[in-house]
Amino acid sequence: MNKEEILHRIKECGLVAVVRAETKEQAFKIVDACIEGGVCAIEITYTVPGATEILKELSSKYSDEEIILGAGTVMDTETARIAILAGARYIVTPYLNKDVVYLCNRYSIPCMPGAMTIKEVVECLEAGADIIKVFPGEVLGPKFIKAVRGPIPYVSLMPTGGVDLENISQWIEAGAVAVGAGGSLTKGAKKGDYNSITKTAKEFITKIKLAREK
Repeated sequence: MNKEEILHRIKECGLVAVVRAETKEQAFKIVDACIEGGVCAIEITYTVPGATEILKELSSKYSDEEIILGAGTVMDTETARIAILAGARYIVTPYLNKDVVYLCNRYSIPCMPGAMTIKEVVECLEAGADIIKVFPGEVLGPKFIKAVRGPIPYVSLMPTGGVDLENISQWIEAGAVAVGAGGSLTKGAKKGDYNSITKTAKEFITKIKLAREK
């Protein structure tokens, strides 16, 4: 699956599951629950212990058709390259590191750097970012996306942080091409309730589809 196909699939589904787990075993269970719920993209953050090994195992277990596997909380080029070699098909960063974007473009890997001002959004575009992560979403809110898309209607924005079932429709209607959902999607893992993750994932996807139809 090439870069354009990966980006299309992520945007088509509209939901990226941001996995922050305490153990490798918990991460695997979260991933399985998300896949069962219809999630098309999984972001394994580098705050998870053994993130590289998790990426390797997941990339061996699942094909791109089953899940688009990515790496998040990538802070430098070294981590980005390690993640790509481990099987990450896209890279997500909390802020713009131009060297990380350049590296991803070199290997035709989608890169999603974080931004929280219109100046940072433009800098991400100039660096060659494919999708820009609106972060932290709970601070900026859906109105930020609508405001940015006024002067820059062609920008692809994906909020992460503060996205939940109550406000997902607002984010999509404001113009988000996808959303990143972490705790609001995976919180059931803390109690060992992985069925709730599957149920929540299905609800997210349904609300995304309905919001797009408006």
